[in-house]
Amino acid sequence: MARLSGAQPVATRCWGCATAAFLLLLLLTVQAAQKADLAGDGPAATINHSLMLLQRLQELLQNGNGSDTVLRVRTAASEEAKVFHTHQLLLSLQSEVFESLLRNQSVITLHEPPETAALFEKFIRYLYCGGVSILLHQAIPMHQLASKYRVWGLQRGVADYMKTHLASESSQGHVVGWYHYAVRIGDGALQESCLQFLAWNLSAVLGSAEWSSVSVELLLLLLERSDLVLHSELELYTAVESWLSRRQPEGPVAARVLRAIRYPMIAPSQLFRLQAQSAVLAQHYTAVQDLLFQAFQFHAASPLHFAKYFDVNCSMFLPRNYLAPSWGSQWVINNPARDDRSTSFQTQLGPSSHDAGKRVTWNVLFSPRWLPVSLRPVYSDSVSAAVQPVRLEDGRPRLVITPAMSSPDFAGVSFQKTVLVGVRQQGRVLVKHAYSFHQSSDETADFLAHADLQKRTSEYLIDNSLHLHIIIKPVYHSLIKVKK
Repeated sequence: MARLSGAQPVATRCWGCATAAFLLLLLLTVQAAQKADLAGDGPAATINHSLMLLQRLQELLQNGNGSDTVLRVRTAASEEAKVFHTHQLLLSLQSEVFESLLRNQSVITLHEPPETAALFEKFIRYLYCGGVSILLHQAIPMHQLASKYRVWGLQRGVADYMKTHLASESSQGHVVGWYHYAVRIGDGALQESCLQFLAWNLSAVLGSAEWSSVSVELLLLLLERSDLVLHSELELYTAVESWLSRRQPEGPVAARVLRAIRYPMIAPSQLFRLQAQSAVLAQHYTAVQDLLFQAFQFHAASPLHFAKYFDVNCSMFLPRNYLAPSWGSQWVINNPARDDRSTSFQTQLGPSSHDAGKRVTWNVLFSPRWLPVSLRPVYSDSVSAAVQPVRLEDGRPRLVITPAMSSPDFAGVSFQKTVLVGVRQQGRVLVKHAYSFHQSSDETADFLAHADLQKRTSEYLIDNSLHLHIIIKPVYHSLIKVKK
């Protein structure tokens, strides 16, 4: 804790400046010694006392010895100010804002909201020692301090912390709040990281306390996406209904939200139940009546016949990443680096009730070290021809998904395969990557590119097993245009 005493005498303040300058000079001397010319005859050695120097700097802040600057931090909620006895040289080296503020004065008063004022001591300690430990709920106020006082290294460090701790578990949730904060400050990279995490782990968010804090803009962005990972479209509608009941937005906003639901992906029996029991749907029925009617038409006719009269090349008829068994299967591959593996599973032909009784069997082959043709050895009849040795590490993981047989029912539809890779982060199993292709992972150059399946400690493995979830998504195509 910084010492809370009165202003230092002038002579002491000068000594403090000289002390700080001496310590910094010592640090620079150590660094220079490490980079010295080592071309001499004897063996090179490095003597590093930088940790001792950091300890001295921390003691300098803690005891207030030789202070030449006083910071008084006030909040609107309290009349008492927190007082920090600091050293102008150290503050100015780290922050151009402090450099400007302290140019002509040695005592300054800073006004901070309670959240940032509570972390100001940590913030000052970072300026002295270059390190700080924070918790999830402290990330935003610490980033605000770093941004306000233009401490760019700390600002980048906190932003990186936020991007790598999205999966951390907290009682109230934090990813939604971090996304809204990233929007306010214009941090596009953090926005995208939060949005991607929310999309791939939406089921975990829908049942959490932070779902009600989702803004209208964020909700609409999520509903536009086809890569949402959740159990079913009905689960999404139920969560949206809860959000609308709690937030009570204006009619046009509620209509936009409800029209983003993909009703053809909900079974007719469930749609009938929603029409009879959903108070939200009854309140805004006119806004979605046409979509519900079209959904019933989709379920009543064959997709091929439906596609003759309606545009099926739109998001309304494109499934999201549904985890329900009728859409795919989970596959846990033990010791995945060992050898090739195969499995098979069945899915429904498509979401239309017209095809409710039709199933498709899929064969899946996983190769941990598949070699592209360009890397395979070329043999020659010539005795002198050299064959380049092929190393196991030259291979790369590959996944091939094909139907067990062809069928006339496949007319007018192609099948997009989505493979979710689950990892354990902060004690929870979450989606780390999602890869989409039509037949083989060769279509995506980065499939498990950084997985390193040879290592049991790979972050892609859970108890030395690769956890995949394969989803089959039928994509309909208009074959014939019929004038209405």
